Order: sequence, then C-alpha cells, then structure tokens
Amino acid sequence: MSSAWREVRRVVKQADVVLEVVDARDPWGTRVLRVEKLVDELEKPLIIVINKADLVPKDVLDRWVKVLRREREAVYISASRRLGTRKLWIALKKATEKRPMSVAVVGLPNVGKSTIINLLRGSHSVGTSPIPGFTKSVTRVRAKTWLRVIDTPGVVPRLEEEELALRSALRPEALEDPLPAAMRLLQLIAGKRPEVLESLYGFAPRDPGPDEI
Repeated sequence: MSSAWREVRRVVKQADVVLEVVDARDPWGTRVLRVEKLVDELEKPLIIVINKADLVPKDVLDRWVKVLRREREAVYISASRRLGTRKLWIALKKATEKRPMSVAVVGLPNVGKSTIINLLRGSHSVGTSPIPGFTKSVTRVRAKTWLRVIDTPGVVPRLEEEELALRSALRPEALEDPLPAAMRLLQLIAGKRPEVLESLYGFAPRDPGPDEI
C-alpha cells in the first residue's frame, strides 16, 4: 500500500462527506473507482464534482451529470472562475446534517482539488499548480465555522504511463518514452473528432498503405 493511498484511506475514514473531483473533459476517465469502493464500504456520502466546467459546453455537462447521478450525487463547477458554486454548496449541506462537518477532497492529480478548497474557503490559502502531483501531503483547512475541509495527495490508479499522461495525472517529462502517449492521443482524436487533426495540423487520418503495414 503506497503512503499516498494510506493517507487518503485514513482521511476518508475521518470525513463525514467525500468530494471526488473529476475533470470535465473526461469525467469518466478521471474517476477513481478505488476511492469510490472505499467510500461505499464505509457508507459515507460521496459527491462527484465535475471541475473545469468552463472548458466544456453546458449541454455536454448536463448529460454527464444525468449519467453520473444514476450512481452518485454529481454537480459541475468551474472552481477557478467561481461558476456553479451554489449547486456545490447545496449538495454539501444536503449530504449530512452533522455540524460542523468534515469533508475530504479526493481525486487524480491535477483535477483541481486545491482550487475547490480555495473556493470553499473563499480565499487562496491552499497552493495550486498546473503541475500534476503538486499536493504532496494532507492539508486541513477550516473553510467555515461549520465546515472543515481536508485536501489529499492525488490518487494515482494502476494504469499504463501513457494513460496517466492522457489524464494529466503524470507530467509528460516524466515519461521515459512519450511516443506511445502521443500516438494514443492521436488515436482518440482521430476516432472522435478527425476533422480537428486536418484543420489544426493539415492532415487527415487514413488507413496505412500496404508498404506501411
């Protein structure tokens, strides 16, 4: 068991509510199912917070919330721009009647956990960075008289390096060979938005010729 996971497990046990922060650009891929399983075992309320909502069209976000709410409470916000925060406050207050409440903030590196905490506190007391893995240890913050918030190190699931890089959970310079991650990204774009490659980079996806196989 890694030290980071040990810390996350301990914090989740202590919390009254768990906020799982995911990236609006890939809500499903940035979920940490290991954490969700632990929360279920401990019978804690969990809210999925879809962060960075300013980067995704609203109709797409609405569909994601509808899908995720089949399993969990879910809201979308842009913590950095203070958008959608009212829905998060409402979800938090509904999650438990305990006051003061203790809230654990968990998720992959670089999904914006510390930015969420700064939003709840109403200040910039917790350091933030676009570099994955910026939060190295547990940080406890008194956000309100009735609210205690605990930031945790990013939980890195057992995935291939290129998959972690695609989820922004691993710094590109940490990859021994960045080519597989780059190829995987091109495959994803070609499969979903092939016109983007042509409009931005001047080439269209195609099947390889006989001499290229």
